[in-house]
Amino acid sequence: MTVKIFDTNEVQDFLKAVSGFEQEGGSERAKEIVHCLLSDLYRLIDDYDITPEEFWSSVSLLNALGQGTQFGLLAPGLGFDHFLDMRMDAVDAEAGRSGGTPRTIEGPLYVAGAPELQGSGRMDDGTDTDAEPMWLTGQVRDTDGMPVPGARVEIWHADSKGGYSFFDPSQSEYNLRRTIITDAEGRYAVRSIIPSGYGCPPDSPTQQVLDLLGRHGQRPAHIHYFISAQGYQHLTTQINLAGDPYTYNDFAFATREELVIPGQRVEDAATIGARGFESPFTEVVFDVELSSTDDPELQHRHKRPRANEDEQDLASQQAGNARV
Repeated sequence: MTVKIFDTNEVQDFLKAVSGFEQEGGSERAKEIVHCLLSDLYRLIDDYDITPEEFWSSVSLLNALGQGTQFGLLAPGLGFDHFLDMRMDAVDAEAGRSGGTPRTIEGPLYVAGAPELQGSGRMDDGTDTDAEPMWLTGQVRDTDGMPVPGARVEIWHADSKGGYSFFDPSQSEYNLRRTIITDAEGRYAVRSIIPSGYGCPPDSPTQQVLDLLGRHGQRPAHIHYFISAQGYQHLTTQINLAGDPYTYNDFAFATREELVIPGQRVEDAATIGARGFESPFTEVVFDVELSSTDDPELQHRHKRPRANEDEQDLASQQAGNARV
């Protein structure tokens, strides 16, 4: 089809009307953003000769994503989370902020209010008997190599079946979720289990979009972190466990080379007993380096809807049954 109408005065005037340019009130920023977004979409319809059938099929898919609260799952799959990280990296570079452990995506499954541990403790409730026991430890330091005592290390991860507590009703409250306050040497240590990788539900609208792109919806085994301390830039990151088949093929684009961490199997009886385990376990060591800052805004995680952070339960807005 050779008909192109986007650049006509009629369509351009129509876009201004739809975007509210002719109306008082509202948000000028919102009007500009909507105008830009609609302009790109109208041009796309023109350039690719989008049919009414294709348009309304897309609307149906968007409705399914909303009903399944899966926008939080599709967003990283389409690279939005990683793109935002790329922009924040660029902002840091422009401001001369360098060093520190790399950031990577948060995902939608953080839950505020996890139990707090002083230095060390246990994350799992002991019911996942199929899982490999894990000793997860490390040290929080500044960019000069000095320990950061009293840092808040918030950790959350999936169980051996790929499910997260709070979103998976079969798990106990705050299972595999803890906040550890680092000791005088900036160290943290917790007993937990090796998490499993997992994939988008195969019949989900998210996977339907990925199928159209010829892409899988798999994530490698990974562990999420928030690390914060007064006087330091807040860090949102996650580690991927080395050896997972999807470590370097993560549908959510969260893998960074510096964040791929190997596990070391411990079978020495004396070490097993000293750590409080009853059988061999895998030790995972993840040291963290924080960049200093005087900017109070940079010392806190950015604002977004998160479960249990507001009075209203935001779980359904986060991910529903989606897993990231």
